[in-house]
Amino acid sequence: MDMKGNTVLITGGGTGIGRGLAEAFHQRDNQVIIAGRNQSALDDTISANPGMHARQVDITDLDQVLALVTELRHDFPNLNVLINDAGVMKSENLKAGNNVPVAEQAVTVNLLGPIRLTAALMPTLLTQPRATVMTLTGGVAFVPMTIAPTYSATKAAIHSWSQSLRFQLRDTSVRVLEIAPPYVQSELFTPEGATDPQAMPLAEFIGEAMDLLADPPPSGEILVQGVQALRFAERDSTYDQRFADVNSMQW
Repeated sequence: MDMKGNTVLITGGGTGIGRGLAEAFHQRDNQVIIAGRNQSALDDTISANPGMHARQVDITDLDQVLALVTELRHDFPNLNVLINDAGVMKSENLKAGNNVPVAEQAVTVNLLGPIRLTAALMPTLLTQPRATVMTLTGGVAFVPMTIAPTYSATKAAIHSWSQSLRFQLRDTSVRVLEIAPPYVQSELFTPEGATDPQAMPLAEFIGEAMDLLADPPPSGEILVQGVQALRFAERDSTYDQRFADVNSMQW
């Protein structure tokens, strides 16, 4: 994809991978709008990146999503890149039987959020001479982390949905890319995750992912080296070992 001259909307752009991608695109002469619930995180990010824009939105609220899209169509009519990064990841004890609220939140944010926002922006994206929709999945889409079962399941679902979206848009100007991170240093799961030595450093991941985005493979899957063992575990007949590895990590 063209790496400059775009108008890019990134959900979850105030922290973690979302912020890393937002700053990387901003540095490459793109107009970047970050969106999320945490106003202070949004303010901190745009303060550190003059010229970046922010919009507060709760992606679990359909009315807010639709209002955001209406505003963006007016303020940024050339918007041509959507990066669905917003997500929540929480542990669940399935034996306890009290996990349903956590599961419902994960489904609403991680699965319905991208579906709703992409659908609402589709008329705008289809009018652009070139456009891209990106989804964020992860290694757990292919080898689940059992302590966060619904999070893993939503990422598997987004992987499947991205494939269908890519096929349905094959004859349009809209390209669909899926970024599948490995375990990356961030505070998504725990505050300690931002410095966990078991995780891939955030800056290293962003750098490798941006290089891949500049020349995406025909599959549309953006796979840094560190996630390929999980992505191809079934193909390589290493699934049982990868499953054991993922679920032996100390969280």
